[in-house]
Amino acid sequence: MIGRKVLVLNADYRAISVCSVAKAFLLVYLQKAEMVNSVPDGFIQTVNKSFAAPSVIRLNSYVNIPYRGVMLTRQNIFKRDANQCVYCNSTKNLTLDHVIPRSQGGKTSWTNLVSACQRCNSKKSDFSLEDVGMKLPYKPFKPTFVMFLREFSRMGDENWKQFLQHA
Repeated sequence: MIGRKVLVLNADYRAISVCSVAKAFLLVYLQKAEMVNSVPDGFIQTVNKSFAAPSVIRLNSYVNIPYRGVMLTRQNIFKRDANQCVYCNSTKNLTLDHVIPRSQGGKTSWTNLVSACQRCNSKKSDFSLEDVGMKLPYKPFKPTFVMFLREFSRMGDENWKQFLQHA
């Protein structure tokens, strides 16, 4: 249970974050949240009692959360690109590649950065994709927070799906 994560829903059942099982259990125990789904065959054992381990919890009070975007970081670009080079699908020696090189005015942004292995990044160098005959399998994009939870975090379970499908 230690490594598991719990999906946290606002009072209106919208996904707002993930937390540890221990934190989720504490929120439920203190009656600040209710357990919506538990981990099948997952338990939290105390000295004299056993409790179901939460998988999804809902806060009892609505929390107003301002727009929540996904931070542009090296690790998040790798997650978006499935931890592989977008050009050759290698998972070794990953780096970041500016699709439009900075020397040609390319920005450091979600829509201009992709994961690339060192070999492909060196091959492309400061050239455009057309100049070196390389193609992107998809246009780089900025994922939404819920999309990131749903598709890129790999730490959820089946119980999360119904709350992340239509967000």
